[in-house]
Amino acid sequence: MAMPMDSPVSLLEPGRNCWRIEHAARAAVIVDADDYFKAARAAMMNAKNQILLVGWDFDARIRFAGDIEDGAPDRVGAFLSWLVRRTPGLQVHILRWDTGALKTLFHGQTLLRIAQWIKDPQIHLRLDGHHPPAGSHHQKVVVIDDDVAFCGGIDMTVDRWDTRDHADDEPRRLEPDGTPYGPWHDATTMLQGPVAQALGDMCRARWEVSGGSALAPVCARGDCWPTGVEADFTNVEVGIALTVPEMAQQEPRHEIEALYVDLIARAKRWFYAESQYFASRKVAEAIAKRLAEPDGPEFVIVHPTSAQGWLEPIAMDSARARLVEVLQEQDPNRRLRLYHPYTAGGEPIYVHAKVTVVDDEVLRVGSSNFNNRSLRLDTECDVVIDAGREANADERSTIAGIRNTLLAEHLNTDCETIENLLAQTGSIIQTIEQLRGGGRSLRPYEVPELDAVREWLADNKILDPEGPGEMFEGLSKRKPLLARLKHRPQLHRAFGGLSPGSTALLTGGAVAGVALLAYLISKRKVDK
Repeated sequence: MAMPMDSPVSLLEPGRNCWRIEHAARAAVIVDADDYFKAARAAMMNAKNQILLVGWDFDARIRFAGDIEDGAPDRVGAFLSWLVRRTPGLQVHILRWDTGALKTLFHGQTLLRIAQWIKDPQIHLRLDGHHPPAGSHHQKVVVIDDDVAFCGGIDMTVDRWDTRDHADDEPRRLEPDGTPYGPWHDATTMLQGPVAQALGDMCRARWEVSGGSALAPVCARGDCWPTGVEADFTNVEVGIALTVPEMAQQEPRHEIEALYVDLIARAKRWFYAESQYFASRKVAEAIAKRLAEPDGPEFVIVHPTSAQGWLEPIAMDSARARLVEVLQEQDPNRRLRLYHPYTAGGEPIYVHAKVTVVDDEVLRVGSSNFNNRSLRLDTECDVVIDAGREANADERSTIAGIRNTLLAEHLNTDCETIENLLAQTGSIIQTIEQLRGGGRSLRPYEVPELDAVREWLADNKILDPEGPGEMFEGLSKRKPLLARLKHRPQLHRAFGGLSPGSTALLTGGAVAGVALLAYLISKRKVDK
């Protein structure tokens, strides 16, 4: 495919596909939690006034696990307690999703740490219950003195730490109780400057809407960028895109949904993405339009072999299979490929990263996945660097380099090899196919056979609704997962025995159970 001759204009439009566009003096993409935990710890060591930790999950028991010699405790909770004792004026605010707190809140070590924090006037903890039933607070943002911020897909919780080697015999990949877990791939960003203050404003607003008292921004900001971390970008404009679900006391924001559609439409040659899920009807529809073009772009999505847990595979894996099956039927030129990364020993690497790179033009990193709830139901935050903006016009090689380093990691090679093959083939798919093999590599996704129950669950989006409204709609009113992609009349025959009343009762009962659970958790909020 030939390079487009015309230079694209910026796709970012505040109020439509992003919330704000802010300047970053420095920015870096951090891949995998080993480097993230080191960088976040080092930046927090520089804090003087305020640290905001906002996440889907936060576990005080985990270790930073890297080779760190700074005299501070290794476990996150003990580190924060030590940090505020060392820095008298420092205030630490921790906001995490309330329902997700159930699995960690009642561990003995956690209860002891919370008891210590309750007595500590410098550490403040809230459980965020301001989300629709079955929704979650899914943002992963850390802001330090409004000078440095981290925004991406990594939570400071169990099972996240790993290195870019994803070694089969990594001895430090352990849960707090010593149980080993499998290899994990993730990504985030580190940003300095006004963009960090903007993310701080977002976190403080989220703290307040969750029921906390108003927090003041930081006036006296120092330099919190940690030594030893090299910036990928300098003096760039960064877009911040949000998903905020529709509910009381807040205006809904669907900027990430619009951004995804625009990114897919923007692609000229290559659309490379890493996502935990591929289950969004909106995303699939946008891709289908491009696959219908005779000389459209290639789409490569790297994702895990299966979602985690016992319930998510039913929803997400089934929806992925249904969408990919239909897209493949509309892809005569084979321009869509999905791959899974594996270790040298053949173990699947769990992909939790949420990254998109469009050509050499746009980089997006955040908390949102290609699933319905990320676009309408959960609270999400992504950051975008668009080389179509005049201030970012010289960042194309950097954006391409980040994509190439991710491919090199997955294919067990180097960036120079990736760059040369892309230039020779003009195809990201051919490049991957020439390099992949056994051991540490990418393997193609294969659509599994689905039974009728899983097809019905996927097509009716039982566990991945398109926003709060669908949670309370009868199934007859829901827009099917495959709407506008392909008509599947056999599904209606397969479930002819389920009446609309019984399916509505099934869905309503699940919603009521989640709503009751959220209410009970909200009564356990801790705040000072």
